[in-house]
Amino acid sequence: MTAALAPLETLYEMKRGKALPLPPRLARIYGRLRMPVARGRPHVIGNFVTTLDGIVSLGEKGHASGGDISGRDPGDRMLMGLLRAASDAVIVGAGTLEVDRRHIWTAERMVPALARDYRALRAALGKREPQLAVIVSGSGRVDLRLPLFTSGEMRALIVTSVAGARRLRKQAVPGSVEIRALRGGAALRARAIVRAVQGAAENGIYLVEGGPRLLGDFLAERMLDEQFLTLAPQIAGRESGDHRLGLVMGRTFAPRSPLWGRLVDLRRGASHLFLRYAFTG
Repeated sequence: MTAALAPLETLYEMKRGKALPLPPRLARIYGRLRMPVARGRPHVIGNFVTTLDGIVSLGEKGHASGGDISGRDPGDRMLMGLLRAASDAVIVGAGTLEVDRRHIWTAERMVPALARDYRALRAALGKREPQLAVIVSGSGRVDLRLPLFTSGEMRALIVTSVAGARRLRKQAVPGSVEIRALRGGAALRARAIVRAVQGAAENGIYLVEGGPRLLGDFLAERMLDEQFLTLAPQIAGRESGDHRLGLVMGRTFAPRSPLWGRLVDLRRGASHLFLRYAFTG
């Protein structure tokens, strides 16, 4: 896999924040990765891959994951692993978990050949305990027998409603799983989700990996600081009335309240573009 990982070409880089201590091989492939200095609260970032026409999931059985969007591009997978390795918590919605029920959200799972490098980065950042996976499910309809919860590779926090917590506790809850109930019904607010994560992880980097509705909630509450976006050179298309998902679902911003990002980084790997936009600060 690493033989196919040619270095990304840096087209634009805003020198903001502090360069992370990437191990030599990751530094050769990605270049410099800068993150803002800690400011008393988590730095929340998103990471998605989209087609040229803005689709993030084909919505078909066996073809609903990001791999179908990126073409399983090595650079995209490397970046996903890199951001996971740098993060203190990886936040996903229950719908994203259902797309790939066998997945475990570690860096090593993305590019096993770079596992040692990802672990070295976490050690250099002082992140020594198992990473935290955060599953957001207002209904609590989550199968606790899935590998994410039983493998021991990650700690898991399920953020849910009071009713969802009751449903979850009817199952055998593995020791590595914490259930945290938020009041106010099944519609969980992004700000409350972040507060719940703060009780289980340091105020470092929180990575939101999906899905589009969860990302929309974070954007609507101005809780997303930056968005990493891989632009894949694919046109997927959409028929009238189909269920293919765009980057943001369930929220409307423009024209009444448009959200404009500021480009802070742009890299290229063959025909894939790796963009990074800041939305706050």
